[in-house]
Amino acid sequence: MNNEQIIKAALAYKGMKQEELAAALGTTTSNFNQKLKKDTLKKDDLEKIAAALGASYSACFIFPDGTKIGG
Repeated sequence: MNNEQIIKAALAYKGMKQEELAAALGTTTSNFNQKLKKDTLKKDDLEKIAAALGASYSACFIFPDGTKIGG
């Protein structure tokens, strides 16, 4: 799985839209989608995404119930 697939799976798990995540990250949907498509997300970006999703990030997203997506 690449970062885009992992993030989309995590969004689906949380029932959140990309637009909501982009807003939570303080960016536009367009900018966020460009980063996803180009796979230019850095570790700190992934950690911020995880926090916005209510998860932690350690090479994958880990949710409080123990569900892991990615990595």
